[in-house]
Amino acid sequence: MVADKRTVSDRHVVLEKYQRLDQGDRVQALYIWVDGSGEGIRCKSRTLDKPPKSHEDLPIWNFDGSSTAQAEGCNSDVYLHPINIFKDPFRGGNNILVLCETYQFDHKPTRTNKRKTCFDVMESEKVKPHRPWFGIEQEYTLLDIDGHPLGWPKGGFPGPQGPYYCGVGTNKVFGREIVEAHYRACLYAGVKIAGTNAEVMPAQWEFQVGPCEGIEMGDHLWVARYLLHRVAEDFGVIVTFDPKPMPGDWNGAGAHCNYSTEEMREEGGMVHIYTAIEKLEKNHDYHIRSYDPNEGRDNARRLTGAHETSRIDQFSHGVANRGASVRIPRQCAEDGKGYLEDRRPSSNCDPYSVTEAIVRTTVLDYQP
Repeated sequence: MVADKRTVSDRHVVLEKYQRLDQGDRVQALYIWVDGSGEGIRCKSRTLDKPPKSHEDLPIWNFDGSSTAQAEGCNSDVYLHPINIFKDPFRGGNNILVLCETYQFDHKPTRTNKRKTCFDVMESEKVKPHRPWFGIEQEYTLLDIDGHPLGWPKGGFPGPQGPYYCGVGTNKVFGREIVEAHYRACLYAGVKIAGTNAEVMPAQWEFQVGPCEGIEMGDHLWVARYLLHRVAEDFGVIVTFDPKPMPGDWNGAGAHCNYSTEEMREEGGMVHIYTAIEKLEKNHDYHIRSYDPNEGRDNARRLTGAHETSRIDQFSHGVANRGASVRIPRQCAEDGKGYLEDRRPSSNCDPYSVTEAIVRTTVLDYQP
């Protein structure tokens, strides 16, 4: 068997002539869902006869859940329920990305379908008047195909952290072309991406999604993650959302969640911000369990009290304090209103679980 010597670039040149072929009125719909790990994203395509007006026009589909850790082989069909549509930046035209929820054979949500309960909370009559807004700062790390951080010396380490955060220059940042391609793909797709920056550890980056209201936060972040994996695939690079991809004196990766209610955003809102913080402190253990897919075990490697993190076993807060569980931005403290930043969620968190937990605690006074 002869090995394929073509580069990623060569393959894209060949693909391009096929992508230019006319597809008539038909639409390629890529169904996307979260798999049984609670972190992985799966997808598959189907043809539609015409563009749908909304996700409600799309057919319910299914997949082999035994291959995604979501069902047994003897009863393997899992249902895909379309819940949101985005434009497809890879296929262009009228082609679409379809975000889906997953349901078991008995039509109950799968274990990793965190959207269902989040939606019920966000759309409840007690929550909707508060208009909860979210913004999530998604950190991630780019790896070479061998699993080593992109741009790092093979078998070695770059210089200590310091010059890489928001850095500029070939010896400061690695993978900017992937970041820029992802940014534009998100804008095209309709994802509410707010910005990007290079992070503290070399080969680590961040993009921000928001502000989003209610259930919208989880939808947009999951699609942004799909787009990032897909863009990185085109460049032959791996994306990891591991909260501590490199042990030792290197920063971990989080998904800091900025949060406010309408009361917090109005004059005198600081009172409501501190009330919310008091409630978050009382439910600290519940939030730690909700902030990574392994109920805190992943975050335990990151939340050590070092590298701009709080300790996982202690709750703390402060103005402009990046070593606290919850930070109040300096500008908000000066304005007397605004939002809080919960710095505990891990980079591999499920945004539906994070936003649901925050609203349950601060608005619904939930006690686990």
